[in-house]
This record gives sequence, structure tokens and C-alpha cells, in this order.
Amino acid sequence: MASIRTERATEHLGRKNTSYELDNYGIREPARVYWNLNTSELYEEIARRNEGVLSDHGALIVDTGEHTGRAAKDKAIVRELESEDKVFWGDVNKDFSKEKFNALRERMMAYGRGRDLFVQDTFVGADLKYQLPVRVVTELAWHSLFARTMFISNRQEAVPSQPEFTVINFPGFQADPQRDGTRSPTFILMDFSQKLVLIGGTSYAGETKKSVFTLMNYLLPHRGVMSMHCSVNCRAAGDVAILFGLSGTGKTTLSADPERRLVGDDEHGWSDDGVFNFEGGCYAKVIKLSAEAEPDIYRTTKMFGTLLENVVYNSATREIDLDDAGKTENTRASYPLTSIDNIVPGHLLT
Repeated sequence: MASIRTERATEHLGRKNTSYELDNYGIREPARVYWNLNTSELYEEIARRNEGVLSDHGALIVDTGEHTGRAAKDKAIVRELESEDKVFWGDVNKDFSKEKFNALRERMMAYGRGRDLFVQDTFVGADLKYQLPVRVVTELAWHSLFARTMFISNRQEAVPSQPEFTVINFPGFQADPQRDGTRSPTFILMDFSQKLVLIGGTSYAGETKKSVFTLMNYLLPHRGVMSMHCSVNCRAAGDVAILFGLSGTGKTTLSADPERRLVGDDEHGWSDDGVFNFEGGCYAKVIKLSAEAEPDIYRTTKMFGTLLENVVYNSATREIDLDDAGKTENTRASYPLTSIDNIVPGHLLT
């Protein structure tokens, strides 16, 4: 990887394809910025930083720490004029003041000074008509791998030159509830007017995925597209199955039917032109996963490029134990859609 040193002594590595720098967000003088590293490069950085371990089959095993699931009570949306009448406010969509958001943002961006940061410039939405460029900025290399896996990236290394929305995820930065107005040190805050999501105080990668889904839920209905929390597969043209359900209820398992072609396992849009996947990867719950009942998903747990969250393993042999819920029942595997053999190319069904 070629490196470029700026006058501020920030080192840029990887594939930088933009003039829209991190200082646009208020992040000044990070030590190094790793732009759009590919899977192999991210494996190397994860190993170098002791963020995870390799399983005996090459999957990457990480531990999310205190948070092994989403912190839904710590998620809020900034109440501002542009979106105020477009959000259904209540227990699910809690509001947050713009002043508090901006103050927290300023301190959070200052946290990035002198740190190594990772950037993935990705897309969300397989239909080019509705595709959204999303940048994910993280302090953990494995979070960057998660973003690269779960969202749509051009495997020929072409990346969007400027994001439409940005997610900044710094697990090491915690809020001060009394000062910041958050419920706890953990926060997932989004401001639609600034096109910005801030995540702190949690290493659970699913917060990034669900935050981007929230963005699509907000944006697409205004363009005549129904945003759906569902999996989709098909047998042939016109034979489409849409499987709805809450997280962990079996959408991914049912969608990975060897007799049908997988479109996607979790998030889709339905426009006048057809059904399309939002994502480029799957995020499967793997507790008690078996080769007999779920062969396609089971195979991904033994593949290079798969990210295993909170899966128990033998420290001597690095063999994983998918039946062990010692850390959490919510053990997860993040893997590219291309790890499944029978998929719809491009993840778009018209």
C-alpha cells in the first residue's frame, strides 16, 4: 500500500478516491487513515492490532465486549425542521436536541486526533436508481471489515468519491449522560439534516448495519419505495418469496433454501421496478447452527472473509463451537453474499 504524508503528518494508506477529507467532520490530525482496505489487508491490520483471532478454517473471530446485541434504548434522532414532520416520534424514535448532538459531535471528533482510523466508502441499495453512497469511519479495523462485507463495495476497488451519508463509529468514546443528555455512556444518534450518524460506547457492529437501515427507512418512502425488514429469495422470474420477521426469527435460515436463489437475507426495497437488496452481505445468527439443517450458512462459518462475533472457540486448536452460548445467544456471522452459491447476481430482482 502506497502512503502519502500530508503537511499535518497524517499518513494516508490504501485507496483514497476523494477530496472529501475527515476534517470535513471535524476530525483533525489523525495519526493514520486507512482508506478502503480490502479483506486481506484488513485481516492483517486486525491481527496486528490484536482485535481478533483466526479460526482453524480462516474465519475471523472477534469479541464485542459488554454489548453483545443492539442498545435500542440508546438510539435517538435529532429533532430538526427538515425531518421533524417526517418522523413518527415515540418510544422507538426518540428525539434528541440538535445543540446536544453538535456538542457531543465536537468532543467525539476531537477523540479521533492522534488515532489510527479506517474508512470504507460503500454503497447501500443494489438498484442504481436508489443507491446511496455511505461512508463508514471506524477506529477498529474489524468494524471496517464488517462495513465492507455488509454494504456494497465494488470488488474491482472503485469507490464512491463522496458520501451522501456518513456513519462514525468510535466504541472507545463514551458519552457523559449528565452533560450530553444521553441515557447512558452508549449512544447511537443520527441527524438527517447533517447526514451523519454517531455511534459510541459499544463495539457491537450491528449498530452500524441497523443505523444505515434506518436511513433507508427514512429516505426511500419519500421516493415511492417500500423499505422492508425481510429476506427474499426466488425460484424463477415472477416466483418471489418475501419473508418477514424480527431479528433472530429465522429470515436468514429460510432464505438460504438450496432450491431457491437468494436475493438477500435482511433488508430490501420494493419499487415499481421490482425488489432489491440494500446490502452486500448477510448477518446470520449462528447459535446451534448445523451442517445438516443449514448447510449453506454453516459453510460460511469456515470461510476466509467471514467475521464471527462472540463465537466460542478452543484457544489451542482454534476450532469454533457453535453450540456454546457462554458469551451470548446472539452469536453472529457476517459474510459476503457471494459466499452463498445460489444467489441472484447483483442482488436485484426486477
